[in-house]
Amino acid sequence: MEKIKINHLDLFSGIGGFHLGFERAGFEVNSYFSEIDKYAIQVYKHKFKNSNYVGSVTDVRGGDLPKIDIITFGSPCQDFSLAGKRKGLRGERSSLIGEAIRLIRETRPRVFIWENVKGTFSSNNRQDFAAILQAFANIGGYRLEWQLLNTKWFLPQNRERVYLVGYIGDGSGGQIFPIREGGRQTDELQRQQGNTCTLTTRYGADGNGSYIIERKLDAQEIKVNPVQIGQSKKTFAYKSGTMIGKDNQDAFTIRSANPNGVKTENIIRRLTPIECERLQGFPDNWTKEGSEGMISDTQRYKMCGNAVTVDVVEAVANNIRKVVYAK
Repeated sequence: MEKIKINHLDLFSGIGGFHLGFERAGFEVNSYFSEIDKYAIQVYKHKFKNSNYVGSVTDVRGGDLPKIDIITFGSPCQDFSLAGKRKGLRGERSSLIGEAIRLIRETRPRVFIWENVKGTFSSNNRQDFAAILQAFANIGGYRLEWQLLNTKWFLPQNRERVYLVGYIGDGSGGQIFPIREGGRQTDELQRQQGNTCTLTTRYGADGNGSYIIERKLDAQEIKVNPVQIGQSKKTFAYKSGTMIGKDNQDAFTIRSANPNGVKTENIIRRLTPIECERLQGFPDNWTKEGSEGMISDTQRYKMCGNAVTVDVVEAVANNIRKVVYAK
């Protein structure tokens, strides 16, 4: 597959989920990244050693950058989420989307991608999403497409996020969206056993679905292409849907605090950072070490919870490759 070279402005970059997703889709990525969390900055620098740190988004100026091809931004979402009491665009953190819009105007990338929580759609009686769409449209020259995507289509975590793509170019004349549930198989085993469970940020023994159930697998189940999330060979989840969790539901969304738990027989243990990394599509120990040394589990849980899911980004990037770059 031919590599497509891009200069990437990665705003609110976290631990590099957008960067890694585009790499997996066949892009050669030269990143200029903006982030204020010191541990996320360390991880990004450690994993992408040729990347360029450009400071806080409020300090970045388009005129100081080379030609930018793609801007990505998962701007802070607390004010759009239930946890943030849905202050919407009036919230201090969510207003940072204005800085991203400014940089799109200043750099005129070929593509930009915005990721945010499902609550964006309904915040302030849908007025916030309408205002955001209008702001993007006012930039001028971009085709806008968006879709609510769920991590569970690819990995066993119920994580719904809005992905909006704006793009310029002749391309193939196709569309970025819709993206289908490519992470599921429709075999008899899935029909028999239902969907996989979700991971919550809390864990306990109350039986309310706040932990994953760990158990041994039989020979038939092992044939279904499992994704091992546990550190032992007992704990698995499935792209096709089976086993982990209460009532065979999808795993609750991984967040940035109070990590999930796994029930193994009569004991409930905390999900490990590696398991959280796997459920977000990152390689094992992605957050274990940064440019300045080892990183605590507390910070690793936080970074995983704040990250975008790499597999979802890869699916979007694959369509961008086809539609925008015709490759």
